[in-house]
Amino acid sequence: MNKKSTLVGHLACFGAYCIFGFNIIACKNISNANVLTPMDLFCLRATGATALFWLLSLFMPKEKVPLRDMAQIFVASMLGLFLTQVSFLKAVTMTTSIDLSIANTCTPILTMVVAAIVLKEPITGKKVGGILMSLTGVLILVFNSVGLGGGASETQPMGIVLTIVNALTFALYLGIFRPLISKYNVVTFMKWMFLFSMLMGLLFNGRHFVRIPFAEMESRVLWQVAFVVFFATFVSYFLIPIGQKRIRPTLVSMYNYVQPTIATIISIAIGLDKMTWLKVVAMILVFAGVWIVNQSRAAAPILHAEKK
Repeated sequence: MNKKSTLVGHLACFGAYCIFGFNIIACKNISNANVLTPMDLFCLRATGATALFWLLSLFMPKEKVPLRDMAQIFVASMLGLFLTQVSFLKAVTMTTSIDLSIANTCTPILTMVVAAIVLKEPITGKKVGGILMSLTGVLILVFNSVGLGGGASETQPMGIVLTIVNALTFALYLGIFRPLISKYNVVTFMKWMFLFSMLMGLLFNGRHFVRIPFAEMESRVLWQVAFVVFFATFVSYFLIPIGQKRIRPTLVSMYNYVQPTIATIISIAIGLDKMTWLKVVAMILVFAGVWIVNQSRAAAPILHAEKK
């Protein structure tokens, strides 16, 4: 794969996970408002993104998706969207900011293992070293930042379980479905992904969803919901498959470590935290780790049958 395509993949993942950094704060603020349940917010995200991706698909070349691939997209939707988002949104209400951030750090490790098993990606010394370097940087940030705010006052055991479910399901999605994602353009793939997730969400929460009291919400909460639906769902999930097509699953998941970094930077910018040399070193470690993983040996290229 040429350097330009790889750069596009890195930029797409960096952009998506920067948005996710803002999303952590927005979801905690929405949760603290006690207006929407986690399933309400998921249904809003899925419904909004479904509408936007299907609308966008009207202006894109039509792609036929065989029934066999449709079944795989359904499984990908359950792993990459439904279970991942619902477990995260519920975990936010049951864990403290620090515990949530720490538990989330296992995603790249799990992705590396899944990619090694499914895609035969080698587990190299550089890859392990890069993950550990970024992990060290993230943990330094988590334990030395005061502005991540929100979340529960204390962590419940089920909150940790849900956070691990979130990490595992997204790792499985990244590690298993790269060949399938590479067969279709982003809009085609994501419009079906979100449609299946929306239907699953409404199946469990439809009656409560139609009674959401939007008129009773503060404008601040409504703007944050709008941000979560448009940017943290539609835009970010448009960008992630672009990265998945161009860079390896473990490297995609490494950008997960950008989230607490961005959350810390936001907190510093709005005066909830302050910059220290330790935080600067931590941020350097995070991005140095991503660079090291990028230099690690890749598996042999995956060959796809030519589409008809």
